[in-house]
Amino acid sequence: MAEYLASIFGTEKDKVNCSFYFKIGACRHGDRCSRIHNKPTFSQTCLLQNLYVNPQNSAKSADGSHLVANVSDEEMQEHYDNFFEDVFVECEDKYGEIEEMNVCDNLGDHLVGNVYIKFRREEDAEKAVNDLNNRWFGGRPVYAELSPVTDFREACCRQYEMGECTRSGFCNFMHLKPISRELRRYLYSRKKGGKSSGRSRSRSRSRGRDRKRRSRSRERRSRSKERRKSGREDKGRDGRSGRY
Repeated sequence: MAEYLASIFGTEKDKVNCSFYFKIGACRHGDRCSRIHNKPTFSQTCLLQNLYVNPQNSAKSADGSHLVANVSDEEMQEHYDNFFEDVFVECEDKYGEIEEMNVCDNLGDHLVGNVYIKFRREEDAEKAVNDLNNRWFGGRPVYAELSPVTDFREACCRQYEMGECTRSGFCNFMHLKPISRELRRYLYSRKKGGKSSGRSRSRSRSRGRDRKRRSRSRERRSRSKERRKSGREDKGRDGRSGRY
């Protein structure tokens, strides 16, 4: 009997323990769940609940379909990359080596903005939880706890990864938000030993150059539009372009 109970622990056949909490470290029923949420006393993974605030998701209506905020995809990716880099670098420098960090893009209250940080050592995860619960981020308190999730392949929605999930952001499995290739390369090189802030400075300079180019481009388009408008007005006065 004990062997059978051990074999079904954390699966859907287990009528005592919550399989969703075991797989994704969160459950849509919360404390009202009829099954037990076995919170780990030690784990490599630290969960920061609802930490990331997605400007696009926060501007959606109740059905998740209407987007109010005027945020472009490029701005959204930059906003997310900045958040990811800040949290990753801060936690790795302060608590220990990070093996994996994932951020949920789901809309359900139990998953929205959840950040899962898997450290190389369990001691580092415990240290992170104890310290982060006394800290604030973005004007809000941080809620950290150890999570049973160590294998994110079991926690992720396979349909979402193939672009076929019909539940949108309200799926009960993780929809993980990807970082840009630039940030991925930077974090990889950083892990190899180059722990510098060069990416941030380079990215800032790049954004400055991009803003200047866009500004110059808008000015050129504006001048060109004014010249065309002026030409049409002159042509209307004497039937041909030029002075009247």
